[in-house]
Amino acid sequence: MKSPAQRILLALLCTSAVAASAQERMIAPTPPAPGNVTLSLDEYNRLTALANKPPKKTDAPPMNYVVKRADVKLNVTNSIVLGTVQLEGETYTKAAIKVPLVTGMTVLDARLDGKPLPLQSEGPAHTAVLPGAADFAVTVEAGLPLAIDAGRASFNLPVPAAGSARLELVVPGDHANVRVSAGLITKRTSVNGQTTVEATLVPGQPTTIWWTTREVTAPAVPREVRFLSDVKTLVSVSESDLRIAALVDITVVQGEPSQFTLALPAGYELTSATGASLDSSEVQSGSLILKLLPGNQKSHEFLISLEKSISDTKTDVPFLTFKDTQRETGEILVEGGGTIELTAKESGGLKRMDVKEVNPYLRSLTRFPMQAAFRYHRQPSESPSLALDWVRFPDSSVLAAIAEHAVITTLVTSEGKSLTEVKLTVRNQAQPFLKVALPQGVSILSAEVAGEKVKPVQGADGNRVPLLRPGFRPNGPYEVSFVFMHSGAPFAKKGGSEISLPKMDVPINLLQWEVFLPEQYKVKDFGGDAIAANLVPASSFGVDGAGDFNAYVFTKSGANTYPLSLLTGQIGGYVLDPSGATVPNAQVTVQQLDYGVTRTATTDSNGKWVVSSIPSGRVKVTLAGNGFRPTVREGSYEADRPAEMDAALQLGAAMETVTVEASVLPLNTSMADIGRNYDKKAAKQQAQREEMAPSSNVTIFQRKVAGVLPVAVDVPHAGNSYRFVRPLVLDEETKLTFAYKTK
Repeated sequence: MKSPAQRILLALLCTSAVAASAQERMIAPTPPAPGNVTLSLDEYNRLTALANKPPKKTDAPPMNYVVKRADVKLNVTNSIVLGTVQLEGETYTKAAIKVPLVTGMTVLDARLDGKPLPLQSEGPAHTAVLPGAADFAVTVEAGLPLAIDAGRASFNLPVPAAGSARLELVVPGDHANVRVSAGLITKRTSVNGQTTVEATLVPGQPTTIWWTTREVTAPAVPREVRFLSDVKTLVSVSESDLRIAALVDITVVQGEPSQFTLALPAGYELTSATGASLDSSEVQSGSLILKLLPGNQKSHEFLISLEKSISDTKTDVPFLTFKDTQRETGEILVEGGGTIELTAKESGGLKRMDVKEVNPYLRSLTRFPMQAAFRYHRQPSESPSLALDWVRFPDSSVLAAIAEHAVITTLVTSEGKSLTEVKLTVRNQAQPFLKVALPQGVSILSAEVAGEKVKPVQGADGNRVPLLRPGFRPNGPYEVSFVFMHSGAPFAKKGGSEISLPKMDVPINLLQWEVFLPEQYKVKDFGGDAIAANLVPASSFGVDGAGDFNAYVFTKSGANTYPLSLLTGQIGGYVLDPSGATVPNAQVTVQQLDYGVTRTATTDSNGKWVVSSIPSGRVKVTLAGNGFRPTVREGSYEADRPAEMDAALQLGAAMETVTVEASVLPLNTSMADIGRNYDKKAAKQQAQREEMAPSSNVTIFQRKVAGVLPVAVDVPHAGNSYRFVRPLVLDEETKLTFAYKTK
């Protein structure tokens, strides 16, 4: 047993030896000198064993060849089946290999990539030696026997063993009923007495193919085609071209036609040819060929359109004729576009007829006024002809709508806002809307057509007020009204202001404008497009020179009253009840107090009355009606300024009399009034007050603003009216400027 000291010494010695050995391994060995190498016996035996070990053999392919696809194309002729079998595949061996191609067929020829290929017979199979490790494409021409039984033909097809097999078979007979056992037919067609079948077969499995034969009968000799034609022609003469639209009726009497041929007139271009039985149409050598759909139809209808450009004022109308027709009849209708005077000269059996007798279907094609109509029955010995000659006149525009009167009332508030009501007496032919060019920020609050509310329309280029409404068919003048509001600018202590009326796209014969301003403003220096009404004689425009400014009244009962055209020495007007309806059969008495002249009249069904031969001076007018209190109006009158007076009677007993102040009479008050003598200054002030007194239009509009319009505006009820007129306004604004100051 070793002592501890010995064990320590032994460990140190081992550590030194290991370190020395590691140091020796870290030094790179010196390459041996050229010459012999000494190996150990174990290393020599290992190298010898590796040298004597046999090399690993390459794995052989599982198959030496493969046929990828087989396409069989056969054609049945007489009692034999002939065709080709196309085989595509690949060989995998390096050396040439024998590949079976077809079995159970009589082989006539074989080719490999277009070159002759020798075959070997091994029983029913035919094989060929093909080069190794290459693709191949072999075509084999072969035949099969055909078995024919009563009403049936068949043969057996040995399908090559391939990845896929496809058959294309042609058998005689239209629509032959071909069947394939162990296969699927994918397509069947019949052309020129033969039936072609495409099928997918089961590779390597025999397939039986059969079909039923049909007895071929000799085709029947087609019968001669005979038909009758009737051509109804519309001739349209426009400014630049001549158009022909023909309604053709053909009745087949014998045979089954497949097409009809129509000779096209020279210079005309075919624009369309349509018909229920028309399959297609084409133009050949100046003729239109109409090809028909299959079927034994006896009646055919076509619509044929032609046109050509014209620069002259005369032409000959072409007559459309079908080739080989047995009988041809027709009608000719001529229409002219624009303002035209057309003369038609007929000959050759063409008979003139009334346009009302023309076929209704032909009349439905017209777009212009009908000028002349003819009918014909073509005979072998004559040919109808029609020569047209015309004179064209320039067209003039026609107004679709016109406004006979425009009565406009504007209420101006102390804040500068303005409400305007426009009433138009319209005669309308066909215009549906009135275009109103309102400035920015102005909106239409309401609109009415003949007393019923309508809805304004906001368009891309402006506002539009309807001129018509559903169910309304005007046969005379009627009222269209609308109300709009302008925010304006507040009034200062003094300054200037401007009010304008918008453009309206209908001509206005006479525009009458009443502007109502608050009484705290003194207004002067009017300017603009309109004329002050007091500067215009009353007879010039039918404007009442003093007092009421009503140009017309549309009563609640629907009756219309219009301004009266009064002559010198006449007084007239309308009698209304409190609701605004006219009062017929009312008694009117006019007394000229200075000369003792008395005239009487009775109102007609519209409440109108007129008296004549009234000299200038003081006049007293008494109006009475059954169930109403008599109304008396007095004032001065000038014969050269005939005045219109509209009065509203009040309900009550006949013994009660209503006397109206002179300030509301439509009579001149610049002279002595009601037997009292005023000085000239007082008379002038009285005339000014009467001239600026608001009309009933203002009061009616004020009530409308308070209770009807959807707007909250503080309209003043005390103020002065200023009246203006403007004749013949043609789609243009009407502006009014004035200076003002606070009283």
